[in-house]
Amino acid sequence: MMIRSMLSIIASCVFTLTALAQTRAPEPVVAVKAARLIDVITGNVVEHAVVLIKGDRISDVGSGLAVPAGAKIIDLGNATLLPGLMDMHTHLTGDPEHLGYSGIAISVPRQALYGAKNARLTLEAGFTTVRNVGAEGFSDIALRDAIDAGNIPGPRIAASGPALGITGGHCDDTMHAPEYKIIGDGVADGSAAVMKKVREVIKYGADLIKFCATGGVLSFRDDPQASQYTLQEMQTIVTEAHRLGRKVAAHAHGGDGIKMAVTAGVDSIEHGSYIDAEAMKMMKERGTWLVPTLYLADWFLENAERIRVPAPLIAKGKEVLPLARKNLAEAFRQGVPIAFGTDAAVYPHGLNAREFAVYVNLGMTPLQAIQSSTINASRLLGWENRVGTLEKGKFADLIAVSGDPLKDVTELERVRFVMKGGKIAKQ
Repeated sequence: MMIRSMLSIIASCVFTLTALAQTRAPEPVVAVKAARLIDVITGNVVEHAVVLIKGDRISDVGSGLAVPAGAKIIDLGNATLLPGLMDMHTHLTGDPEHLGYSGIAISVPRQALYGAKNARLTLEAGFTTVRNVGAEGFSDIALRDAIDAGNIPGPRIAASGPALGITGGHCDDTMHAPEYKIIGDGVADGSAAVMKKVREVIKYGADLIKFCATGGVLSFRDDPQASQYTLQEMQTIVTEAHRLGRKVAAHAHGGDGIKMAVTAGVDSIEHGSYIDAEAMKMMKERGTWLVPTLYLADWFLENAERIRVPAPLIAKGKEVLPLARKNLAEAFRQGVPIAFGTDAAVYPHGLNAREFAVYVNLGMTPLQAIQSSTINASRLLGWENRVGTLEKGKFADLIAVSGDPLKDVTELERVRFVMKGGKIAKQ
């Protein structure tokens, strides 16, 4: 009898809890109101904009929508609403003060802590999603997971972990003397080794694969115009990454390296400084995204000596970076698909939006520049159903500025309000 009585009590409690759960009050609605909202697909401006939010998603958006009774209202007055911005080339765990030999003294745990600071700065600048393309010790994976768990503020991160590269190449460690025998985390030579390395970085949490197809600026004894991996190695990287459901980004300055990477099937070319007409044609035909990183030239060339970047690297910067603007302006004119990227860490995080003005100065319209950081970036990530526009069902990632960025794109450098996933990050 006692056992039957206890079972009856337990059953009654379960029934009561189930009934309470079913009658629980519906999730509260948040209504964000502003004078204007930019439809980044068409460029149309929606007047008297209202965005209704339930949980972390947009439930409705439009002009003069009725606000449900009991909703929390966030009235931004005469502001302009846009989707959260997206940066497809960041290094959140890096810092411009550590571009030279001083970076040797920065441990991986310390890099992760820099990442926590830089993630907050990036989010508050209006960038609610980023792609982090290269970090030591999987520190960007740890940063992504801490943000996703709600431990620290920051943008959504698609993280690559260590970038793959050849021995002695741009993605290797070239600052230590030979006796230290230090090798970069992502170094792998030959098809078998690069296949294993792709699997390894995915094992430890990589959302995408990044590899160095050519030399770079901030590395010793390599040429930004020279290819590094062979075509066969690149094809192995891409095939294995795609088979395992990961996209591939290729650091590539030089023309031959760009064309080899595009032939191998990469999803994006990073930098593209020496891009030529043939490479542009190939990228347009294959739909390969180009991620320019242009504003960094202004900051780097002005500050490199102050932050003690080694002289050989400054010399490479002075040669490569001005040419990049000329060549990438032609890529814009030719209609190569462009996704916004900054290489933040070569200059201070939080200044990411200064990239927009460079794009406009090189021939983009303000709308095209904004699209590169919203709908284009979401397509590169394959996250079109999650971010990139203010539409029903997508994450409630939105920003507000005072003026009209379709007339003055530098308004995006002065973001007033940031919301990520329905939660205010800056007001």
